[in-house]
Amino acid sequence: MTRPVRFHRAHLAAAIGAAVLTMQAGHSYGSAFALQEQSGSGLGNAFAGGAAAAEDASTIYFNPAGMSRMPGVQTALAASLICPSTKFSDSGSQPAALQPLGGSGGDAGSCAVTPALYLAVPINNQWAVGLGVNVPFGLKTEYDSDWLGRFQAVKSELEIFNINPALSWKVSDMVTIGGGASWARVNKANLTSQVNYAGSIAQAAQQLAAAGLIPPSSVAPIVGAYTGSQTFANVSGNDSSWGWNIGLLFELDKQTRIGVAYRSPIRFNIGGNVNFTNPSVPALPTPLVPVANTLANIVNTNICTGTPPAAPAPTPPTNGSCSQNISLSLKVPETANISFFRQIDAMWDVMADLQYTGWNSFQNLTIVRDTGVVLQSVPENFRNTWRGAIGANYHYSNEWTFRGGIAYDQTPVNNTDRTPRLPDNNRTWFSVGAQYKFNPQTWLDFGYTFIYIPNSSINQNLGSTPQNGLISGNYHNNVNLAAVQLTYTFK
Repeated sequence: MTRPVRFHRAHLAAAIGAAVLTMQAGHSYGSAFALQEQSGSGLGNAFAGGAAAAEDASTIYFNPAGMSRMPGVQTALAASLICPSTKFSDSGSQPAALQPLGGSGGDAGSCAVTPALYLAVPINNQWAVGLGVNVPFGLKTEYDSDWLGRFQAVKSELEIFNINPALSWKVSDMVTIGGGASWARVNKANLTSQVNYAGSIAQAAQQLAAAGLIPPSSVAPIVGAYTGSQTFANVSGNDSSWGWNIGLLFELDKQTRIGVAYRSPIRFNIGGNVNFTNPSVPALPTPLVPVANTLANIVNTNICTGTPPAAPAPTPPTNGSCSQNISLSLKVPETANISFFRQIDAMWDVMADLQYTGWNSFQNLTIVRDTGVVLQSVPENFRNTWRGAIGANYHYSNEWTFRGGIAYDQTPVNNTDRTPRLPDNNRTWFSVGAQYKFNPQTWLDFGYTFIYIPNSSINQNLGSTPQNGLISGNYHNNVNLAAVQLTYTFK
């Protein structure tokens, strides 16, 4: 027979102050979420020469100055199929407190289609306008819901939609300048994970028992009944913002071009909400029910608001499922490219590209509740990256052109701060493609790329193994890409 629960406001507030639960929602950011796949024609060359090739209207994204080369009003419609594979291999992972370890998570990668649409309209011999619609940033990883890293990440999804009107001015036969504005929208931003509810109940019970606020004999049976219990947490939001791009195209002669292009960073202030689904109080002997209800009130209130309750009464718990507004700041990086294109003869073109991406603007991810209480803050410590590519075209006939290219793409993710949201590593691209011209006005491009990613190690607990578990092991990643593009020139 347990003794009655005693409540003393000051003692209770002090005791439960240490039982603060922080949801570790992780992140979904990295070089892997900056999508190069913005055209079907460029994929076959691994996007080498992107700012200098100016072969079709997709130049609006890569270098708007290239619109000066369009022979007439031209539209290009592209679709890219992106299929990443992300598989975890365990090597010494540890479970969160009072939780089973769980499995390896399956393949966290999934296929997605990203569309792109471009329209270039020459006004006269000097001026052209255009419009590009595409998805320059995107990511999706999703593990099995019971995997060993579920307290750090289950699902991560990000999609940024971009509308880019542009203008070009041909200053001379050698120099063209172009620029545009970008209206970008975080169309999807969704992070889910589990929260170790059992561990939080145990922490609160031990604190209250130590303060003499609940019978010490009630701790073991209540904690035992809660073993394995979890809260499902879902963070989502969206926002819109503006950026800009500019480019220069130098035509040294009819066969040789150099392109320089820059895209500004874009800062989003994402607003949304976090939803929690807490478990029910388990079946317990009648004398333990008031104590269990008290503990559930403490933990539920802390999860839902981020602050401990003043003095919960031993009534049925409130806030089993709840929602709260949140906000976070996200700055997508600037990029700068220099590209080279050379037509060697009637059969061969060669091209190259060097790209800089300013990822060091993303040092941490901090999600804040609308009350000002920090929901989570995860260090990212991204570093600036470089991407280099070379490629070639072979004009087999008037109808057929064959393409190839390779690229090396650095990751901004460092080994210490790698998380399961984006277990990225450096990438090597191997690309092939072809173009078929139905007639001088209409042609179809298609390309395929395999991206090799070396195994990447992870040793991550997001600050607390008892709360979040320890993910220790290696990731085996690769990506398959395919794209198609239909281009039509109005005469």
